Amino acid sequence: MERTFVLAKPDAVQRGLIGEIIVRLERRGLKLVAAKFLSVSRELAEEHYAVHKGKAFYDGLINYITSAPVVAMVWEGPQAIAAVRQTMGATRPVEAAPGSLRHDFGLSVGRNLTHASDGPETAATEIALWFTKGELIDWQRPVDEWIFEGN
Repeated sequence: MERTFVLAKPDAVQRGLIGEIIVRLERRGLKLVAAKFLSVSRELAEEHYAVHKGKAFYDGLINYITSAPVVAMVWEGPQAIAAVRQTMGATRPVEAAPGSLRHDFGLSVGRNLTHASDGPETAATEIALWFTKGELIDWQRPVDEWIFEGN
């Protein structure tokens, strides 16, 4: 099973879309294995977005992500990274596929509701940055045999 990191950003929290994000991922068949509601420190924001340091939008990004609470989550399932990214939609909401979260609820890239890991290495790094091993819950759902082939 693959695990991936998802962040409901401040705009999603402020707009009351946390539940919508969780519902869509659960309905997709993914399993939530960690979640927490928190205010992001500047240090955590800078570490999370270190890849963007020096870019014109970096300071605005740090200010934005630290401006209001977020919900950090880890989701699990076969091809979880691709499934989450497809469910979220393209980074630019006006380019997102109909039915995706960003298409249905977003208009601008600076308020695109979520962050999702873009690959296995990124997912591992982001999960370790936001969660301790003890915060990741291994658990079984009886419904998994009806969602995951080969159980």
